[in-house]
Amino acid sequence: MKLTNLIGTDQPNQTKNTFISDVIVGLSAAQKSISAKYFYDDIGSELFQKITQHPDYYPTKTEFSILEKINSILPSILNEPEIDIIELGAGDGHKSQLIINGFLDSGCKVNFYPIDISEKAMELLAQNLSINKQLHIHGVVADYFNGLNHLKKISNNKKLVLFLGSNIGNFNQTETNVFLSQLSAGLNQDDYVLIGFDLKKDPNILNKAYNDSDGLTRDFNLNLLARINRELAGNFNLAAFQHYGFYNPVLGAMESYLISLKDQEVRLAKTNQTFHFKAHELMHLEYSHKFSTAGMTQLATSNGFEIAELFFDEKNYFADALWQVKT
Repeated sequence: MKLTNLIGTDQPNQTKNTFISDVIVGLSAAQKSISAKYFYDDIGSELFQKITQHPDYYPTKTEFSILEKINSILPSILNEPEIDIIELGAGDGHKSQLIINGFLDSGCKVNFYPIDISEKAMELLAQNLSINKQLHIHGVVADYFNGLNHLKKISNNKKLVLFLGSNIGNFNQTETNVFLSQLSAGLNQDDYVLIGFDLKKDPNILNKAYNDSDGLTRDFNLNLLARINRELAGNFNLAAFQHYGFYNPVLGAMESYLISLKDQEVRLAKTNQTFHFKAHELMHLEYSHKFSTAGMTQLATSNGFEIAELFFDEKNYFADALWQVKT
C-alpha cells in the first residue's frame, strides 16, 4: 500500500499533547467529560471489536447485511469504468472490502483511499484487504478534510466517500451540519457519499445494545480511565466508577456516562493536578444520535446533497444513505 502522510513526523507528540489538554479541560469543567474520540487506543479498539460481535449489539452486523445486499447495486448506479473510493476512518476493512469487491466484480477499476490520522490503523487495514490487479490502495494520513482536498487535486475520477458505522451519530446537531457542509465542499459536483445512520427504534433494543449482557461496553468505557492512568500517570480507581448508558427520547440519542460511586480525589502525576469527584457525579462520555428518514433527508438537502438511494435492513434498524453532491 502506498502511503502519503500529510501530518508529518511530529504527529505522535501533537496527538499526545492534545490528549493531555483535552483531559485537563474535560476534568476541570462543571460538567466533567472526556471526548469519545479517545476510546480507541489499542485496548479500546480491541474491546470495540468484541462489542460489534456481541449478540446484543445490532448496528455492525445489521449494516454489514445491507452492504452485502447493495454491493452489486452501487456500481450500476455510479456507472463508471474507474472510481475513487474514499473511506473516512480506516476501520478494519471488512465493510469497505464488500463495497470494493462489488465494483471489481463489475469490471470497474478501483482506487481506494482510506483517510485516517493514525498511520498504524492504516497499516492494519491494509492487512485485511485482498490484493487485486484492478485495485490500487493509497492510504492518506491526515484529518478528513485535508485528505479530501489532497485527493481532489490529484484525481479527477468520480468519487464515492464512505462514512460507515453510525459515526455520524456521535456529532451534535451543529457538528453534524458543519461536517456535512465541509464534506460536500470537499467533493466535486455529482460525487457520491455513503453514510451509515442508526435509526430510531424501540428504546429497549437501544438500551440492550449499549448495555450488553457481558459488560463489554462497561469495560470499553472504563478503559478511558485506564488509558488516563497509563498515559498520564493517573490514579483512577476503576472500581469506584459505574458505567451508565440510556436512551434519551427527547434528544433522540443514547447517552453514556461514568458515575463516581463516592466522594474522591483523582491525581494525574504527569500534569501534577488533582480533580475532585463528588459522590454520584456524572462524567459524560458520548452521545449516539438516532435518525428518522425525514431527519436524513433534511440533513442531505441543507448541506449540498440530494438523496440518490436509501438502503434499509429488513427490520428498519439501520440505513445506509447514498447521497450525491448537488451544490
